[in-house]
Amino acid sequence: MSRHPEVKWAQRVDKVFITVLLPDAKDAKVKLEPDGVFSFSASAGAENHHYELKLELFDKVNVEESKINVGVRSIFCILEKAEKVWWKKLLRGDEKTPHYVKVDWDKWVDEDEDTGSGPGDLDLGGMDFSKFGGMGGDDAMGDFDDSDEDLELPTPGEQDSDKNEAEEIGDDPSEEKKEEKKEAAGST
Repeated sequence: MSRHPEVKWAQRVDKVFITVLLPDAKDAKVKLEPDGVFSFSASAGAENHHYELKLELFDKVNVEESKINVGVRSIFCILEKAEKVWWKKLLRGDEKTPHYVKVDWDKWVDEDEDTGSGPGDLDLGGMDFSKFGGMGGDDAMGDFDDSDEDLELPTPGEQDSDKNEAEEIGDDPSEEKKEEKKEAAGST
């Protein structure tokens, strides 16, 4: 029995992005037909489970202009649409989308925000996989403080002693709140 890999998709007016998430895929085979049939098969995992996928896409695609990249963790495809129109959905037919097909929100652009092909679009030719998905690269964790200093936080016992000191001085905020509640109750 074959399994289905997780698939993520997004689109632009002129292309569809399909990512098959299958780490360490062996013997990956991708077939794309002009009428919009996308087929995938591979084996993966320690037990070499067989994965298969056949998607009947919403419309026709240009096979010659489409690009496919088989990576270590996923198979990334840029499918050129035969007609430059926004698809209502990924798959043709009225059936519910299979549970393993999900929207790729990292690549998604709304139809009214789509400017067509531009410098911001993805292109396999110049893709830098070291920065793919925000993982890796020299500055991937740049916003985090990399010091090894431990922060000194008060232990529960110390917090209680601080509260007792405040009560002795007369700065107990809980006493102020009690008085505020009494005043508020008396005015109603």
